Amino acid sequence: MLPRTVRPDVTVRPGVRVPPSARYRPDPRHGTLGGAFFDVVAPARFPDHRLRWRNDRAAAEIGLDTLDDAAWVDHLARFVPLPHNLPAPLALRYHGHQFRSYNPDLGDGRGFLYAQVRDDRGRLLDLGTKGSGTTPWSRGGDGRLTLKGGVRELLATELLDALGVPTSRTLSLVETGESLQRHDEPSPTRACVLVRLQWSHVRFGTFQRLAATGDHDSLRRLVTYCLDTYLDPQGPAASGRAPHVDLLAQVAHRSARLAAAWMNAGFVHGVLNTDNMNLTGESFDYGPWRFTPTFNPRFTAAYFDHDGLYAFGRQPEAVLWNLGRLADALSVLGETEAIVSALDGFVEDFRAAWRSGLLRRLGVAPVDPTTDAARVSDVVAFLATPAEDGLRPGFEQTLFDWFGGAAAGDRPGSSPQAARYDAAGFAAVRAWLPSATPADGYGPDDPLSDRHGPCTLHIDEVEALWAPIADADDWAPLFDKVADIRRYGRALAPVLTPPAARTA
Repeated sequence: MLPRTVRPDVTVRPGVRVPPSARYRPDPRHGTLGGAFFDVVAPARFPDHRLRWRNDRAAAEIGLDTLDDAAWVDHLARFVPLPHNLPAPLALRYHGHQFRSYNPDLGDGRGFLYAQVRDDRGRLLDLGTKGSGTTPWSRGGDGRLTLKGGVRELLATELLDALGVPTSRTLSLVETGESLQRHDEPSPTRACVLVRLQWSHVRFGTFQRLAATGDHDSLRRLVTYCLDTYLDPQGPAASGRAPHVDLLAQVAHRSARLAAAWMNAGFVHGVLNTDNMNLTGESFDYGPWRFTPTFNPRFTAAYFDHDGLYAFGRQPEAVLWNLGRLADALSVLGETEAIVSALDGFVEDFRAAWRSGLLRRLGVAPVDPTTDAARVSDVVAFLATPAEDGLRPGFEQTLFDWFGGAAAGDRPGSSPQAARYDAAGFAAVRAWLPSATPADGYGPDDPLSDRHGPCTLHIDEVEALWAPIADADDWAPLFDKVADIRRYGRALAPVLTPPAARTA
C-alpha cells in the first residue's frame, strides 16, 4: 500500500481531529534516564504546513495511520504532544568522533526525540525529528532541514528497507514555507520538517559523552537501560560477563551485520561518525549518501571526504573503529581485558553476514561455509574487476540478472550486460551460478518477471526526481519511484531477511 499523499497545493490547517487508533501504545521511557541525558526544548513555529508525505505503512505499525491529515500535521509538524506520551520534546546530548576527531560540542542541533511508542511486535520505537528548530546544541545553525534533504532521506530509507537493510524509516515530511540559505544547494531553498521512526536514538556518542564528563553513575544507568530496553538483559547471566561488556559484544554483533547489509546493498552512508551509529544496529541520519553503481571500494558519497575515509570498501573498517571508541567509553567502568575481547567476533560476524547476505541478494541457497566463501569471492572478483572496456559491471544489474540462480530464466541473456557473462572474467561464476539452487522463499514463479531491470537510486536518478519538484512542484515522479521501490521490495522480500528478523 502506498502512503497517502496530499496535492502539492493543499495546506493543512487546524481542523477536526481524529485520535490515534486502539493499536497506539505510548511508552515514553527515555525521560526516566534523567536530565543528564537531554534538554527539554520547544519546537520551531513554522509559517506554513504543507503535508508532502505520510507513511501510513509504517504508521499502521504504531497505531497512527488513522490520524486525519490535520491531526497528523498537528502532531508531526506542530508537535502537539501525542496522548500519554512525552509532554515536551527532548534534545538528546552526546559527543562524537567526526572523521576521527573528537567533538564534545555535539547533540541534537536540529532535531529532538518527540515520542516513544510500541509497535505491533512490542518493540519500543522512537519518533525523532530533523529540521524541527534550534536547541542548545545548534552551534549557531538555524535548526532547519532543506526540502531536498528531506526528499533524499525519504528515498534512502525506502530503498534500504526494500533491500533488507536495518534502517530508520521516514514517517512524515511537511514543507514549512521557509527559505533557507545553504552553501551546498542553490539558495534560497525550500525547508521541511521530517519525522523518522527508528528503534533507538541512543548513539555511540551518548556513551562517549558520559565517559568524557566522568559521569560514571549515569553511564552505568544507560547500560542497564539499554540492556533492559533494546538488547538482551539475560546476556550477562548467560555469558558471565559484566553488563557493560555484554552490551558491547551485542552492539558489535549488530553493527557487523549492519556493515554487511550496507555492502550487500551497494550503499555508502557517507558520514560514519560515532554520533551517527546507534546501539541497535540501524542505519540512520542520511546526509551525503549514495548507492554505488559498481563494486568500487573507493567510491565515496561525501564531497568533503577527500581521503576516502568512509568510502564504500572502508565501511566495515570504519564501523569497527567506531566500536573501538565505544569500547574506550565503556572501559571506564572496568573489565578492560574483557572489553577488548568483546570486539573479537566482529570480523567473523561481518564476513558471515556478508557471505550469507550476498547469496540472498543473488537469491541462491547456501551450501556450506567453505563453498559459500569461495562463491562469494568469485562474485566479488567479477564485480570489482574492470572488463576490456575499462568499466566494471553494474552492481545491482548483476544481482538482478542472476536472482534465483538456476531459476533466473532468460534475464541474464536479455540483460544490457549479457556479453559480460560470456567473457572470461565471468568464468568462475559461470561454473556454478547458472545451476545454483534458488534460495528458500523463492517461489515457483519468477518474482522479477514483470521487471525490465533493477530498481536503483544513483545520484543522477535522485537529481532527476528532485528537478520536477524544484521546477514545477511536481511530486508525481517521486511518488512513482517510491511505488516502484516498494514493488521491488515485495518481490525480493521472501528471499531477503524478513522484516521481523532485520533488527534481531
